[in-house]
Amino acid sequence: MAYRARAAAVLLAVVALGAGCAQKPVLYPNARLEDRGKAEAAGDIAYCRARADEDISTGAATAKQIGTETVVGGAGGAAIGAVAGAVSGGGAGRGAGIGAAVGATAGLLHGAIKSAGPSPIYKGYVDRCLSNMGYQVIGWQ
Repeated sequence: MAYRARAAAVLLAVVALGAGCAQKPVLYPNARLEDRGKAEAAGDIAYCRARADEDISTGAATAKQIGTETVVGGAGGAAIGAVAGAVSGGGAGRGAGIGAAVGATAGLLHGAIKSAGPSPIYKGYVDRCLSNMGYQVIGWQ
């Protein structure tokens, strides 16, 4: 049972990370996009993203930060679970184990979701760069 919960949590984290990495600007089909074409526009997007990477941080969480959130969540969950187990009569040890598993999963998912996309500042930088080239960004997906 615990294996299934852990597997589901890992799967959700991978999906969240994958979705965030795939985010890119969506361009309005104006004259500039029609003149350049989709392939050249993709190159311009890559150029603006590279400039943003050089000048600012993406704000995405690193693997170390995600690991830290997982450990902190596990420790907090263990403490809460121990108290709940002792109070409910289910045993502090068993409660701590359940709480640690739930807390670690919550910490892992929080870290993964936090890293799921570029920061608003990064997006704004890329949007402005593309705007200066004549494109109109209508959003990110």
